[in-house]
Amino acid sequence: MTFTRHYAVWPRELPKSLALPRTSVFTNLEISALRYPDRNAIIFYDEPMTYSRLLQEAEAMAGYLQSQGVKKGDRVLLYMQNSPQYVVAYYAILRADAVVIPINPMNRAAELEHYVADTRASICLAGQELAGYIAPLLETTDLEQVVVASYNTYIKADTDLTLPAEVSAPAWSKNLPGVVTWEQALAENRIPSAHTAGPDDLAVIPYSSGTTGAPKGCMHTHRSVMATAVHRAFWNLSTASSVQLATLPFFHVTGMTGSMNSPIYSGSTTVIMTRWDRTTAARLIERYQVTGWTNIVTMAVDFLSNPDIGKYDLSSLNTIGGGGAAMPESVAAKLKTMTGLDYIEGYGLSETMAATHINPPNNPKPQCLGIPVFDVDSRIIDVETLEEKGPGEVGEIVSHGPQVTQGYWNRPAETDAAFVELDGKRFFRTGDLAYYDEEGYFFMVDRVKRMINASGFKVWPSEVEGLMYRHPAIHEVCIISSPHPKRGETVKACIVLTPDAADTTTEADIISWCKEQMAAYKVPEIIEFVDELPKSPTGKLMWRALQEAEWEDKA
Repeated sequence: MTFTRHYAVWPRELPKSLALPRTSVFTNLEISALRYPDRNAIIFYDEPMTYSRLLQEAEAMAGYLQSQGVKKGDRVLLYMQNSPQYVVAYYAILRADAVVIPINPMNRAAELEHYVADTRASICLAGQELAGYIAPLLETTDLEQVVVASYNTYIKADTDLTLPAEVSAPAWSKNLPGVVTWEQALAENRIPSAHTAGPDDLAVIPYSSGTTGAPKGCMHTHRSVMATAVHRAFWNLSTASSVQLATLPFFHVTGMTGSMNSPIYSGSTTVIMTRWDRTTAARLIERYQVTGWTNIVTMAVDFLSNPDIGKYDLSSLNTIGGGGAAMPESVAAKLKTMTGLDYIEGYGLSETMAATHINPPNNPKPQCLGIPVFDVDSRIIDVETLEEKGPGEVGEIVSHGPQVTQGYWNRPAETDAAFVELDGKRFFRTGDLAYYDEEGYFFMVDRVKRMINASGFKVWPSEVEGLMYRHPAIHEVCIISSPHPKRGETVKACIVLTPDAADTTTEADIISWCKEQMAAYKVPEIIEFVDELPKSPTGKLMWRALQEAEWEDKA
């Protein structure tokens, strides 16, 4: 048995099952460079990089890695921000038959020690602004070498674009034991041995913070990484003429898939931004006739809040979408008015190498995760009994598909706990609570771990946030629990007001409005106005940080 309720709304131009290439992910670059050698694979703050050059540099860096002892299956740390060097490094590691360990650029000493110890990596490819955090580990861990990339060496032409500090900074010039520059490594012009990695070999191990403890590595083979790259290309009808704006970080699976791996599979162009800047993004869309933009809701909200957004020609865009949180109706309406496009929401995890669900482009629903994509079987089950639920019934999303992780690196017990068998198939337990409607569209309720229990009433923060975004004075909101002497816990709203409302809106105004909009037990009892909300590098609201701080303060 397979979940097929969504077949009635399936895009007419697409097959429901998609055969995947039985090749490595690196082969996608090799093929695109053969087909489109002079086409720009990358544009980096006005500096182009052709497919032939990208392939040549990936080959040379792969040869260098092998000359430093990297063997098939070895793990290599990739600790950079978005840049041409990131793409070269990623594909070089794959070309060397090794495994990419993408690291969040916000990680520091203790976290980096965990990655080195967990993966036993001996070499790291790092951005120069991050090298100072990883280099000290050469003396205290098994790490043997750091290759340092300076982003500005890939910008040759003058540009009128505003450059992030990391990109405009002078090139790395320190002389440290065990540290070599990117240019020194490439200059050796090493030729790698024959590429032997196949679909069942490990390709990438992104780390998922999960809900407790140290980050866990999600083991992805070339097959599972290939799956989402190919799925996305077909779902968005991408061609070699497509131009993708890359604003999500490549270390995260959504940016990795939507803005790097999928465009390379299609032979299209990626316009890379190292740091998010809404004005630069608008200028790049206009300048390079960008056709697709994968982002997250907070990024889209900021983009549309630009008072000068109407000055830019955005008519080249034919698809905008992403995930991370439900898109507020008011923001989606503004986007539709401005571009004529619906915001296409999707859903996925590090464990699924990005999307398992995406809205049909011609039939999307708002605040919706979408429908299961090619060859994905998703169900809703009871968290405790594992009994399968029907339409409209809330339970945990479980998914079976070609993009699902093999499990957690070096964690067999946690791997076993993360899967359940249904109808003879292995399903991944997402930890997300949702339901599906009669047409097979899935809708998020919340994380299993995020529910607020106020005197026995279950409050789902994301639902309350979605309602509160309707208030014209609210720019951003995050709902958390706060300890309460009688209710056990109660609802608190951390709010960033719009500039126009900052001096005229009170806590009482917000609470009064909420009482008219939602059930009494959902109404925030505590309102805190803040200048900004903490966000991850991917732009997701870090509700857990606010939650933990709230309970620590009142312990």
